[in-house]
Amino acid sequence: MSSDPIADMLAQISNANHKFLEFVDLPSSKIKVEIARVLKDEGFVSSYKVTPDSRQGMLRVTMRYTKEKNRVLLGIKRVSRPGLRVYRGNHELPKVQGGLGVVIVSTPKGIMTDEAARKKKMGGEVLAYAW
Repeated sequence: MSSDPIADMLAQISNANHKFLEFVDLPSSKIKVEIARVLKDEGFVSSYKVTPDSRQGMLRVTMRYTKEKNRVLLGIKRVSRPGLRVYRGNHELPKVQGGLGVVIVSTPKGIMTDEAARKKKMGGEVLAYAW
């Protein structure tokens, strides 16, 4: 039992990416599915799929690489954690890698990127950075 399942998810995705694995299977939850959706929409992963099982379901995240077998996802980092939550307003949302990366933010309207949160003039909890 982990105290931070989001950090476990990001670590497993990072490890699979480092080893050039085709996919990674994770226990599913609503927030993990939404994070996978943001990563897919931003082009860091190829796809994701939730398959039901006898317990909570499994989330399969298919990794994405270039034709030359280079990584598309160069790094992913958990920011807000159970021991230290990080909240930012829409004007205080950071930029990752000079705007080349993405900040994943949990807002009252759902999980979205920093760019979408700025457009909707919303702040929230900064979950992770991806670049």
